[in-house]
Amino acid sequence: MVFSLGLDLGTTGLRVLLLDDEGQPAGSAERPCAVAHPHPGWSEQDPADWIAALEGAMAELADRFPEPLARVRGIAVSGQMHGATLLDAGLAPIRPCILWNDTRSHAEAARLDALPGMREISGNIVFPGFTAPKLDWVRHHEPEAFDRIAKVLLPAGFLNLYLTGRAVADMSDSAGTSWFDTGRRDWSDALLEAGHMRRDQMPELVEGSAPAGRLWPELAARWGIPPGAVVAGGAGDNAAAACGTGALAEGQGFVFGGVAGGAGRLPARSGEGAAHLLPCGAGAVVSDGGDAVGDRQSQLVVADHRPGPGRTDRRAWRDLAAARAGAVPALSLGRADAP
Repeated sequence: MVFSLGLDLGTTGLRVLLLDDEGQPAGSAERPCAVAHPHPGWSEQDPADWIAALEGAMAELADRFPEPLARVRGIAVSGQMHGATLLDAGLAPIRPCILWNDTRSHAEAARLDALPGMREISGNIVFPGFTAPKLDWVRHHEPEAFDRIAKVLLPAGFLNLYLTGRAVADMSDSAGTSWFDTGRRDWSDALLEAGHMRRDQMPELVEGSAPAGRLWPELAARWGIPPGAVVAGGAGDNAAAACGTGALAEGQGFVFGGVAGGAGRLPARSGEGAAHLLPCGAGAVVSDGGDAVGDRQSQLVVADHRPGPGRTDRRAWRDLAAARAGAVPALSLGRADAP
């Protein structure tokens, strides 16, 4: 029997789930992640906390379920969408990640949303929680940080970078940035220019069910996972929830709950928005463009939000990031021997 591993990076914590080849849970672990609110309307997390939570959860799995872990062949990540994780040329975070429920960029969101063609290309209303207006806010208010940006990753993409050494994003997560052309399934040069961003600052796009890379050998050895385990492109959390609940056919819907919650419906045809409700504060109806919740990704992550004990030292991530930055040429997004 072979096993797969699902990682879900939520707003309040990270959960890992072991599945057998029939899709049945074989083990799980989780760790909490703190959210900082330095000013009213602001919501941030330190990406180092995500790595600490991942390492803590994986250490628990390795201790409790070593035999299933030794037969893991595939890994996939889902994560909270829209968060802006800004990386420098050494692929280290420049500042805390600005989360999906941060509203500081309301003026920038209104400017972008009013641009001709924005909604037609992106398939979305531009809300303050989306990624593009956050970067425009950083450009205005933190210009030194903005000038250092080499890559912008979503939270799930940052975990994929840690797992594989590659900067990638799947289609469903990318559809929530306001830089993505949902009809062409590619970054939009027009939308990037409108947001004062460049294509080379974007991650490589992959389908959610396609390989994004292979697990770093050092992590495989530490966690007891066989070398060469494939890491899939993954999905935004709502897309993964749709797959996990079996809502895969046109017109089907699902209800989800968490820090945010609401209901979603898969589009009846490509290009038709799939509405979902976010009753956490604004209570706005959001249109996910095109195939935003239709990415057929096999990961199933079903877990509650109860925090688990313990966490690892943040220095472990910082030391590893520094070591990798020394071995990785600027913007190369991988080593010569990267899997």
